[in-house]
Amino acid sequence: MDIEKIARAIELDAGMEFPDVRQALAEAKAGAGRVTTPEQMLVRSARSKTGLSQQAFAERIATPVATLRDWEQGRFVPPGGVVCLLRLLERHPDLTEELAA
Repeated sequence: MDIEKIARAIELDAGMEFPDVRQALAEAKAGAGRVTTPEQMLVRSARSKTGLSQQAFAERIATPVATLRDWEQGRFVPPGGVVCLLRLLERHPDLTEELAA
């Protein structure tokens, strides 16, 4: 498995960078630990780029904080509409200010 080639393909397909994708692929290749999903990385990345806590970010996207935690920890996958919102927030973190208004 060529981790770099797969990581580039995933990022190209998604139209964005996933900083943790190489680590996730290495974990999958080794068969050790849990596997990190692209959606999980997107949730973490979008929240991280906004600089908001889980509680504050969950409030901004009108989602219970427990649900956000489930998404970040990979227990559940966010619905398609939320994935689209997260992609926008990752690229434009300042949009969270508009969500607060």
